[in-house]
Amino acid sequence: MPSAAEVLPGRAEAMPVAERHFVNGNRIAPPYPAGLELALFGMGCFWGAERLFWELPGVWSTSVGYAGGFTPNPTYPEVCTGDTAHTEVVRVVFDPRRVSYGELLRAFWESHDPTQGMRQGEDVGTQYRSAIYGIGERQLEEARASKATYERALAATGQNAAITTEILAAPEFFFAEDYHQQYLAKNPGATCDLAGTGVSCPAGPGSMARARG
Repeated sequence: MPSAAEVLPGRAEAMPVAERHFVNGNRIAPPYPAGLELALFGMGCFWGAERLFWELPGVWSTSVGYAGGFTPNPTYPEVCTGDTAHTEVVRVVFDPRRVSYGELLRAFWESHDPTQGMRQGEDVGTQYRSAIYGIGERQLEEARASKATYERALAATGQNAAITTEILAAPEFFFAEDYHQQYLAKNPGATCDLAGTGVSCPAGPGSMARARG
């Protein structure tokens, strides 16, 4: 991983993206309706990760981009060099009255392999690392607790590889190019399959709280 002094310089201009989500027509960029919350996940190729979340009931909008590095407003080719320190992420706008953060975490753990370090399957590089960027202390606490829960679930099945997921306070999110947004809906013949470990993640406290509510 490059240091802040070693990364590409980037640019001041933000990446332009469409105003509306290609699949559901909701806004991609703020402002969002009152009561909605944000979540930020990296789980390899962001095309498939974004589709995973936009298909979940209670998710209002999604977008893909770059986070966790230092280069401002990077381009996809720059991120792919590894010289920005970013990973590919999906930003999820969700209604906590319909889907809890704990349920989003469960989808995250079950839908990719969080033990692979700087890769997901055949996709190799720092931009494919697993990451949860918590927005606020509550999300960080839930993310850390869910990691411990999932490590125990993996160990119980004999999969003792350590989880390498990066769990940090949410850094700045930079939109990816517009053609990457909702890519698998715009390009039905394209593939970006998510591959989990096959191990279910027990429901976390966030899921239980929503179910009781």
